[in-house]
Amino acid sequence: MAASRVTPARRAAGDTAERLAAEHLVAHGLEILLRNYRRRTGELDIVARDGDVLVIVEVRMRSGPGFGGAAASIDGIKRAKIVRTAQQLLQQRRDFARLRVRFDVILVGALGETPLMIEWITHAFEA
Repeated sequence: MAASRVTPARRAAGDTAERLAAEHLVAHGLEILLRNYRRRTGELDIVARDGDVLVIVEVRMRSGPGFGGAAASIDGIKRAKIVRTAQQLLQQRRDFARLRVRFDVILVGALGETPLMIEWITHAFEA
């Protein structure tokens, strides 16, 4: 299967969604530790700390009027990639390994919507 190409406009919108998600997390007291942690197994959009919890955040962007199903939009294959990549991070960063891990999803409404909507689902899925 051929890899899909991401257009510059779509990449820019994705970057903006991730920035807005990170700002939302900081506004709610989380500390951003890493952004766009990439390995062969996948990518972690945001890695944050919420007290003694390491929070792995998948950011999703919706460009249409439908604004639901953020957790459902992450299928089993995507969840498995996120979990494997998180395991690699924990092996690489022993300081993170002592923390409990939580997987969250942030859905950012279509850029250009007024008002912009952000939906944050904590404990969106389990490892």
